[in-house]
Amino acid sequence: MSARTRAASSPARAEEKPWPVVHVIGIGEEGASSLGAAERELIARADLLCGGTRHLAFFPDHPAERIVIRNNVAQLAEQLRYAPGQRRAVVLASGDPCFFGIGPLLARALGRDRVQIHPHLSAVALAFNRLALAWHDATILSAHGRPLETIIAPALAAARMAILTEPEPNTPGAVARALLDAGMEPDARAWVCERLGGPAERIVAIRLDELPGHAFDPLNVLVIDRDPARVAVPRPEFGLPDTAYESLRGQITKSEVRAVTLARIAPWRAAVAWDIGAGSGALALEMAGLMPTGRVYAIERDAEQIAILRRNLAAHPRANLTIVAGAAPAALAGLPVPDAIFIGGGGPALLDILASCYAALRSGGRIVANFARLESLALWQQFARTHRLEGEIIQLTAARGVPVGGGTRLAPQNPVFITTLTKKEGAV
Repeated sequence: MSARTRAASSPARAEEKPWPVVHVIGIGEEGASSLGAAERELIARADLLCGGTRHLAFFPDHPAERIVIRNNVAQLAEQLRYAPGQRRAVVLASGDPCFFGIGPLLARALGRDRVQIHPHLSAVALAFNRLALAWHDATILSAHGRPLETIIAPALAAARMAILTEPEPNTPGAVARALLDAGMEPDARAWVCERLGGPAERIVAIRLDELPGHAFDPLNVLVIDRDPARVAVPRPEFGLPDTAYESLRGQITKSEVRAVTLARIAPWRAAVAWDIGAGSGALALEMAGLMPTGRVYAIERDAEQIAILRRNLAAHPRANLTIVAGAAPAALAGLPVPDAIFIGGGGPALLDILASCYAALRSGGRIVANFARLESLALWQQFARTHRLEGEIIQLTAARGVPVGGGTRLAPQNPVFITTLTKKEGAV
């Protein structure tokens, strides 16, 4: 790295003034020749040139100071926010900077009035146009730097899609294998579009089941086109009969309670949800089905319950559900920040679990906890009072009709307390 090329770091702020507008310029695989005259002029006049190594290599003789963008976007935003003098900054990005790109990130960090974006054609737009396929109703997914499981459900529900891949581990072959394992038809038409717009551009037409085992250039877009008649739109499942799941001696959140609990959790608003004390997994499985692009972590400490949970997961596949073996709160360490949490019971560790969950919960998120015992409800109330939180308590009692003497009587189930706490916006 030359003396004028450095990675982003937090600058000193003494007597610093805001920079003028930051120009974020999308660039194609052709390099400088893909740009218009106005964009080339902005780059030529830049005092600070930022971009990935590949982008900066398009301008080897540019005299500006350089910042290499890696996993340092937050630090880069700080450097673009404050600096001595009035310097001209340009950020180079691939294709359309607002398409899974850096543009919106910088706009949020610096303010929209401080960022001007100059888009190029995205790789996805190029891919569909190279294939002469309409894409106004296509599903666009990214497996780049994201868990592969999160794209499975929306891909299965789509007839035509483009998927952004990565060199490892989510290669086109790995994506195809996951889709095939989830039930996508082997003969679906696919294309791997490599280095679109550049001299090394290549498009490989292939069946979905032929993709695993093939190697492709790291810069690619995977396009899949399916017969719409073979697309099965999944039906949300919640409040299924208790008999739909295996349970340990009837230890299962009953279907009526499950339905009301899920309404309080509202998992469709969540990107990440935890189910603590998942037991048979009935609620976690239904929660995962209601948030197909999110992730559910089912935490359970009992080995026998975990075995049952795994069998229920096999019977009701949810690619976005992860089983975590261990006891809360210790087992919660290292899990992604949740938007919603369900607690089924808690026992003597309930106060510690509530404290850990509330601390981990994203601002605006909610904790829903169900209790059958008055003592557990009292602990929940103690926690809410201590933290000055206003919570909701529902007592749910359901009765099911059962045949008796040629008629029907109502057999009551045990009452359950369904409680909800919402973390205030801005709370830590």
